[in-house]
Amino acid sequence: MPFRSILFDEPKISTAVDGQEAPECFADLNLDQIVASITAGREEYNLKPFFYVPLGRVEAIHYRHDILRDLEKQALLEHIRSFAQKMRAMREHLAQADKLHYPCQKQRWFLESADVYCNAVGCLAHDLTLVDLRSRGFLALGEYLTRYTKSPAFASLVAETQKLKADLSGVRYCLHIKGKRIRVGRYDSEPDYGADVLRTFEKFKQGAAKEHRFGFDSGPDMNHVEAAVLDLVARLYPQVFSSLDQYCRRHHDYLDEVLGDFDREVQFYVACIEHVERFKPAGLPFCYPTVGDRSKEVCGREVFDLALADKLAQEGTPVVTNDFYLKDPERVFVVSGANQGGKTTFARTFGQLHWLAGLGCPVPGREAGLFLCDGLFTHFEREEDLRNLSGKLEDDLLRIQRILERATPNSILIMNECFSSTTLSDALFLSKQLMERIIQRDMLCVSVTFLDELASLSDSSVSMVATVDPRAPALRTFKIIRQPADGLAYATAIAERYRLTYESVKERIAP
Repeated sequence: MPFRSILFDEPKISTAVDGQEAPECFADLNLDQIVASITAGREEYNLKPFFYVPLGRVEAIHYRHDILRDLEKQALLEHIRSFAQKMRAMREHLAQADKLHYPCQKQRWFLESADVYCNAVGCLAHDLTLVDLRSRGFLALGEYLTRYTKSPAFASLVAETQKLKADLSGVRYCLHIKGKRIRVGRYDSEPDYGADVLRTFEKFKQGAAKEHRFGFDSGPDMNHVEAAVLDLVARLYPQVFSSLDQYCRRHHDYLDEVLGDFDREVQFYVACIEHVERFKPAGLPFCYPTVGDRSKEVCGREVFDLALADKLAQEGTPVVTNDFYLKDPERVFVVSGANQGGKTTFARTFGQLHWLAGLGCPVPGREAGLFLCDGLFTHFEREEDLRNLSGKLEDDLLRIQRILERATPNSILIMNECFSSTTLSDALFLSKQLMERIIQRDMLCVSVTFLDELASLSDSSVSMVATVDPRAPALRTFKIIRQPADGLAYATAIAERYRLTYESVKERIAP
């Protein structure tokens, strides 16, 4: 297949990206913060929509993984950065040309932009031949560049650009200024009297002379006098300036659409790589996950919440990692334990991992095996909207209903403290009904809850518990481990700390 996109192995997908809005799950999972951090400083490329559209095929994810592995070669990464810098300069020249008023000046800036473009494309085509490329994307790009740079259209653009620049650099003229009148004429080897003047006044020099320098406006804008002079120069060299005008008309759309898209799309990868580099000083691992669309046996080793880690790393605070796995027929994590113990963070981590994996990005963790879902849904607690005539419980039920109407067996659902606004008995009844529907659909799910009974609802559910430090039960470890949810995790820790367990008390009162 001919090269069309460095981001998508199916070209038709790329046209549906722009205009996408952030998915509903982004705010709950703090994915909005992650994307903002990754794309910071690259606003000119409008990269955020690329993070809103996960891939639907495992082969498409492998396509991006291979490109990222190529870009891990420092030489290739530097070549891409050099290309991006030149293309940025090209856009700046075009933007400046649009702002200017005088035609000849606009055309000269346009010519310069085309020259920068030709240099950028030519250098990239050459630089790619110096790197051991393995990915389908970059190999196809290299072939495309080879054909493009050898095409008659590009060869003509390069030749005409160089000839025009040479012709313009050969333009020489003289200004004869008398009072308020300026006469413009061709340069005819008139002598430069500057050196003679300096020699004449050299004999009057006494000590160090006081400088009376003044600066000239070096900005691109011309005043009316400069513009009038330029028009007169154009009349002196009609052939050169006529050629410039024809050149601009003929090559007004010189930018190749495929390379223009590449310039933008490749920044997705560069942004991801540079974002990962920020976490290396903290010793936090990233990996390319194994992603499948059939088995729902998922796992993660030393994984962490990327949004939280970004904040903690900047503060120099250690980041706690966690492990998880599901084996058939397990589908649901029921997370319970001490408050403020990292339960919601674990749930967010699970969601972040699957969303980033669906984008073909590196994920935060030492190792991960994840499921390529067709949708990621979240149900997190919302503040009650006083403008809404329905109560909080009714709002929760309506939101859950909308999710179940859209979700399929291949979707993932992340729930955080559902039905906390009602009584314990009602919350337990509703949660069991909801969990049974999720299990029947064979969906992957993480449910953070204060209802320990949900952990043993079926063979599909797995209990995960937020633990505390046994020596200081008030301290959270932020470790989430597989163990039965008996509702005594925190109480047992306190009892052990103060030797109030049955065995300790029995030992103390023994005669």
